[in-house]
Amino acid sequence: MVSRVKGAVVRGKNEPVSIETVLVPDPGPGEAVVDIITSGVCHTDLHYQQGGISDDFPFLLGHEATGRVSAIGEGVTEIEVGDRVILNWRAVCGECRACAKGQPQYCFNTHNATQKMTLEDGTELSPALGIGAFIEKTLVAAGQCTKVDEESDAAAVGLLGCGVMAGIGAAINTGEVKRGESVAVIGCGGVGMAAIAGAALAGATTIIAVDIDAAKLERAAHFGATHTINSREEDVVEGVRALTGGFGADVVIEAVGRPETYKQAFYARDLAGRVVLVGVPTPEMTLELPLLDVFGRGGSLKSSWYGDCLPSRDFPMLVEQYRLGRLDLDAFVSERIGIEDIEASFERMKDGTVLRSVVEL
Repeated sequence: MVSRVKGAVVRGKNEPVSIETVLVPDPGPGEAVVDIITSGVCHTDLHYQQGGISDDFPFLLGHEATGRVSAIGEGVTEIEVGDRVILNWRAVCGECRACAKGQPQYCFNTHNATQKMTLEDGTELSPALGIGAFIEKTLVAAGQCTKVDEESDAAAVGLLGCGVMAGIGAAINTGEVKRGESVAVIGCGGVGMAAIAGAALAGATTIIAVDIDAAKLERAAHFGATHTINSREEDVVEGVRALTGGFGADVVIEAVGRPETYKQAFYARDLAGRVVLVGVPTPEMTLELPLLDVFGRGGSLKSSWYGDCLPSRDFPMLVEQYRLGRLDLDAFVSERIGIEDIEASFERMKDGTVLRSVVEL
């Protein structure tokens, strides 16, 4: 039986979000229907609205979500009806060359639901990151559901579905931060703050937050930053070196996604250090570095895809760290809003006044 529910849709490039009736089919083989509890408003949703992801309009927005499984399709064994789950966009296939090499965190063929959700007139919707969570219930591949405990705040743990996981994973998984190391994070938005929290969780002892916004730098201390650099007032490379014995940081995480800040990250790391790019650049951006410097400084230059996470492994572990008081996911929730407030939350996101708005369904 098809369910008729309300969802947040954008019909064309830069058009406003509209609340529409969406038809959600019963789950087919390997699929699940999930009643959404909360969903964070992520920059990726804004990029969908702006046409920066693709032109497959109309989009059903939302993807950082916690929900409860209401129906499962044939062959689904990993979840049951009634499970509370965090949704993810890395439902590993188990068959691609990454999975075959034992690296499912890089799965190149992640699963989404086969069936389509539609508008009342039959127009097929493109769900954001294969999820589409600004809706009362959504259809996903069963592998996009990771079961989590009932006690944690849904609004907080749901943010692991994208931005917070991207930042924490950039530090722990991609950057492989070790106890006692020094870390610099350039860009203190939601992903950058999560990278700071990840570095602290991993045991880094010097954590340097870099941004142009004094308020963000002040907030960074809550997530574990031991030092701050306001890049409007101070040279980033010299500042990081001054705080690390003149050498540079063991790991520098670039959470902006611009050539200028990437160069800062490249030169602010120690010899044989690691640079991690987790900020998302735009298609027209290019980077120029002297090849001799790339060779002579050694180390590694990495890009972090979704924090190189494996949801089945990382989500439960991080929820447990949250429950133990070692990871303050609550602090990422700036406000709780209704589904009709998404457009206004995009404006607050552009202003940089929130880490995350969370839609409560």
